[in-house]
Amino acid sequence: MENYFWRLIVNAPAQGAWNMAVDEAILESTTSHLQPATLRFYSWNPFCLSLGHGQSIKDIDEESLQEHGWDLVRRPTGGKAILHADEFTYCICAPQNDPHVQGSVLESYRHLSQGLMGALQNIGLAASSEPHKDPSERNTTQPICFEVPSDYEITLNGKKIIGSAQARKKNGILQHGAIPLFGDIARITDVLQYSSEEERALSRSQLIAHATTLQEQAGRKITWKNLAQAFVCGFEKALDVKIKPGRLSELERRRAKEILEEKYANPDWTRRL
Repeated sequence: MENYFWRLIVNAPAQGAWNMAVDEAILESTTSHLQPATLRFYSWNPFCLSLGHGQSIKDIDEESLQEHGWDLVRRPTGGKAILHADEFTYCICAPQNDPHVQGSVLESYRHLSQGLMGALQNIGLAASSEPHKDPSERNTTQPICFEVPSDYEITLNGKKIIGSAQARKKNGILQHGAIPLFGDIARITDVLQYSSEEERALSRSQLIAHATTLQEQAGRKITWKNLAQAFVCGFEKALDVKIKPGRLSELERRRAKEILEEKYANPDWTRRL
């Protein structure tokens, strides 16, 4: 596999619907073997709340969301709500025969996590990834991704630092995830539905107890650019894969525009549950 490599795409901040459409367009092109497996870095403007693929729209306080000026999108992957604010977002798209995504969802996630932990190590943070021994810890009734423990999630000092999700479709795998750089990790609770303000306050305190930002852990601000460099080095070393800079093809751009209109910018898609 002398010519085997991953393509790297680094995008400017964009709206949530466009980000999700681009992820899916890349998935289509990589699974069709029109493009190599791809590692993509991006961010969000404006801030955006993303729902998991099967999450109910009723979890969201849409009036409060509008007051904050934040967007809303539904992801192609599962899991719970994430507020994409001051963060670094990655996406990996690959055909199912790529050696780095083979096996079960858990097996491929654990393998790719080596690159994620390598990236954190490159900025001086020692992350861990362990299973949850007590099934009662998996409180899946909560609407927030970073409040819900999952097996082999990546943590720093016992707090979740990366929220990742994976989808398998079109003979390929898409995995994307969010890493909060700084800011109020619990502000997502401002735009979710709760039965009382006491319940909101409890959810906020639990989120602060279970999740963190890179700035909180490092004691300094980690810039988006520095983390991007750390990610490239982390994946190259941990997975022994060559990563080469690239860009979206014209076909991918056209397809992303189609997917945007059909799905992610379509209220029927966002509000379907």
